Amino acid sequence: MDPISDMIIRLKNAALAGREVVSMPQSSLKAAIAEKLKGRGFVTEVTPRGKKAAKTLEIILARTSDGSFRLTDVKRLSKPGKRLYVGVQGIETVRGGTGFVVLSTPRGIMFGDEAKREKVGGELLFEIW
Repeated sequence: MDPISDMIIRLKNAALAGREVVSMPQSSLKAAIAEKLKGRGFVTEVTPRGKKAAKTLEIILARTSDGSFRLTDVKRLSKPGKRLYVGVQGIETVRGGTGFVVLSTPRGIMFGDEAKREKVGGELLFEIW
């Protein structure tokens, strides 16, 4: 199983089903991704729950002013069977600037525009819009 794919598909399915709250097993990588998504307004709240082996991450999805969810779709780029790495020059815009690409860099999880500003490349995790 791919934990990042599991996470983003849970978020996408919750938005499509009209559910605001998503719960998933917790990891430090998932928590970092969720905090980044919170910074861009896709998520309103990230709450760790439970103790020891039963830790979960509870995420509340953000809505737009018309009541629809801000997250409309995601696309996993780098997969366990085929990792995709890019340098700074390889980071492209998503959906004409309406979406974002999320990277795992040596400086942590970053959006594409942040990675370009910091002049650092990394593994392309997924696109979100």
